Amino acid sequence: MVLDKNNKTIEHTIFKNILEYLKPGDCLVRNNTKVIPARIYGKKETGANVEFLLLNNIEGDIWESIVRPGNKLHIGTKVIFGDGLLTAEVLEIMESGTRKVKFNYQGIFNEILDKIGLMPLPPYIHKELKEKDRYQTVYAKYQGSAAAPTAGLHFTEELLQKIQDKGVEIANVTLHVGIGTFRPVKVDKVEEHHMHSEHFYIKEEDAEKINKTKKQGGRIISVGTTSCRVLESVADENGIVKATEGDTNIFIYPGYHFKCIDALITNFHLPESTLLMLVSALAGKDFIMKAYKEAVDQKYRFFSFGDAMFLK
Repeated sequence: MVLDKNNKTIEHTIFKNILEYLKPGDCLVRNNTKVIPARIYGKKETGANVEFLLLNNIEGDIWESIVRPGNKLHIGTKVIFGDGLLTAEVLEIMESGTRKVKFNYQGIFNEILDKIGLMPLPPYIHKELKEKDRYQTVYAKYQGSAAAPTAGLHFTEELLQKIQDKGVEIANVTLHVGIGTFRPVKVDKVEEHHMHSEHFYIKEEDAEKINKTKKQGGRIISVGTTSCRVLESVADENGIVKATEGDTNIFIYPGYHFKCIDALITNFHLPESTLLMLVSALAGKDFIMKAYKEAVDQKYRFFSFGDAMFLK
């Protein structure tokens, strides 16, 4: 679905035709994070089964994790994974109910995760993926995400090459997606919703591509809400970005003034989600609601492996 946010028009096409809507001089900004097999199953010393979902690497071997059953995992609880390949101890119960845990192991942590971990698929996907790469973008590079930046799943290497051949610049940012992005907004006053913090970085060469495009009058087109959140977190009032690393809990909702991005490629999101609020901020709530109603009428597929929209 192609939405013109200024003229309030809606078109229907197929994704490979995105090429027709991109112009020489534009810059496509994508999130090259890689999903880790972050869902791991283990046993307490009592023999009881537990599940961990790794959210973010706080420092060294200390991670923030969602744990189940939460009420059974107190400070000091020890858990064994993969027949002893990996052990963990609960250090702290965090404000949101997640746990700060320290892992112990011999060898390389990511290699152990590859052996014992499962891809952290959303709850509405009930089948296990036969190939882990089905939940990665073709340009995924830096490990650290608990969920895929799903707008990027639509791109193939062939399509990306055609986009570059047309004269469109491609820049990368890295934001390790946590689960907080997908948590519904449950407060009455939207500004009281607390976003989970996520780690990001942007390199000098990519900042230069984005800034050059801005200065030459090209559009900055964000692939996904995660790329958008990085750019809007680091941009100054003129939309200029700089190479940096940090954490962001930016929450974009209607009334927000976009500083850097001009257009957005994104999937169709859950009701009450912060992602739906972000696209409403970019195109207007009424127009987005109209587009979503049309998407339902046209039997578009929603969520992670669903269809996409281009907000231009």
